[in-house]
Amino acid sequence: MIRVFFLSAAALVAIAGSGLAAGGAIEGEVAKRSVNVIAIGMFLFFVAATLLLTAWAARRTKSASDFYTAGGGITGFQNGLAIAGDYMSAAAFLGVSGMVFGKGVDGVFYTVGWTVGWPLILFMIAERLRNLGRYTFADVASFRLEQTKIRTLSAFGALTVVIFYLIAQMVGAGKLIQLLFGLDYTYAVVLVGVLMMLYVTFGGMLATTWVQIVKAVLLLGGCTILVFLGLKQFGFSPEAMMQAALDNHAAHDAILAPSSSISDPITAVSLALALMCGPAGLPHILMRFFTVPDAKEARKSVFYATGFIGYFFVLAVTIGFLAITLVGTNPAYLDAEGALVGGGNMAAIHLSGEVGGDVFLGFISAVAFATILAVVSGLALSGASAVSHDLYARVIKKGAASDKTEMRVSRLATLVLGVLAIALGLVFENQNIAFMVSLAFGLAASVNFPVLFLSIFWKGTTTRGAFVGGLMGLVSAVACVVLGPTVWVKVLGFETAIFPYEQYALFSMVAAFSGIWFFSITDRSDRARIDRAGFPAQFVRSETGLGAAGALAH
Repeated sequence: MIRVFFLSAAALVAIAGSGLAAGGAIEGEVAKRSVNVIAIGMFLFFVAATLLLTAWAARRTKSASDFYTAGGGITGFQNGLAIAGDYMSAAAFLGVSGMVFGKGVDGVFYTVGWTVGWPLILFMIAERLRNLGRYTFADVASFRLEQTKIRTLSAFGALTVVIFYLIAQMVGAGKLIQLLFGLDYTYAVVLVGVLMMLYVTFGGMLATTWVQIVKAVLLLGGCTILVFLGLKQFGFSPEAMMQAALDNHAAHDAILAPSSSISDPITAVSLALALMCGPAGLPHILMRFFTVPDAKEARKSVFYATGFIGYFFVLAVTIGFLAITLVGTNPAYLDAEGALVGGGNMAAIHLSGEVGGDVFLGFISAVAFATILAVVSGLALSGASAVSHDLYARVIKKGAASDKTEMRVSRLATLVLGVLAIALGLVFENQNIAFMVSLAFGLAASVNFPVLFLSIFWKGTTTRGAFVGGLMGLVSAVACVVLGPTVWVKVLGFETAIFPYEQYALFSMVAAFSGIWFFSITDRSDRARIDRAGFPAQFVRSETGLGAAGALAH
């Protein structure tokens, strides 16, 4: 296995090198940019370093517990950094700074929504999740309910969220590499997809966690330096920076008010619900609470992660406002129509070159690339776990699958997810990645969160209620996306959307919660009596941790 890994890695680096070398020959706007040797060097160094890290993790990944949860031996501080790393995605870094650059405070609203969702996890979910679960959040949702139905629903909910989130990350990765190296977008997306498959297939959760930790430290450090160098241009005066942004942005003072895309009350409420409740339904975030030894470390994880995430979003918003003046007024970063070269998501990358030169541009670009790789790896792992642990081992094999077979299925699922991510990354090339993430958050808030929340806290939840209500949330959320402006108009090319709102969580969450409630209170079946009778035992374990799975020696 390790030998295969090294052969695959060597082939990948060779392909990357040949692709980069071919970049100068590619026609088109991006290909005409000069090659940044420093950025390419840092890019290749990071790829090589993370592949070595994955090889190290592969030798220590022997069992299903190692593969899914790194043996449960990650500390609260380490896990806090890894969770923050999962949260500080390319969409957050490139998308939020790009949204502030283009629309002003719209980007700030996104960061507020993302950040305030964390206390929800901290105070209500994290410890109980660790006490009740083992590998995936479906373990918790199905704790006292019928395994087959709830695990199937949870697995499909997790896969849907993972796929939408992967789209955003793949688009960010493709744009970044396209801009840096002049490499065709298609090749860039394929490169990221192949690296993701290598990390997860061979290194499992251990490799994914350490890649995430390294990337979180680099990203926080890089953004801090970027803001320091940017503010230096304004005498370290935030007031001078904001005044310059108002003077130089085409919309001037209007950037201090929400744009038409979120000023509508229904859209604003939907967006707020998605961003606040979505984090408590993201499968790759929830899965991280099983990598720590106990509930105490799970609580510490969220505490540290909250601090890192809050600090990061302050930096991302500041970067966006800095870029309005330092990048938006410099013709070197604008095309013939006055638009940002590489698209609005590249504001932070251009700013790094403006204030720090080619060396810093190379560093920030490599960090952004590391961000994307780490997040897509975590997403792929959670999606593969939903297939192998929930669907294959528990639903199809009814708990009779061996560790070896389960891990083999997980690796196969990773390969399928990788191919799917590449295909969808190509289809959604021109979408704003922060917006795509908001769609994923809406799905997580509409499907996973209602089932998880009510199964833990409401004694009256029954299997029928959770299944039907969760399904209503999933179907209504997907229908709203497909029939809404994002897919129906921008992707499929129809003139008018059937569902008029881009943000839909208000409707799909109401459908999910009301469905769970109604179909539970009207459930008089024998299964419903078993479901309700199981609540006291679940409550004791969730509060005390008695009987919870422990960490394994590594």
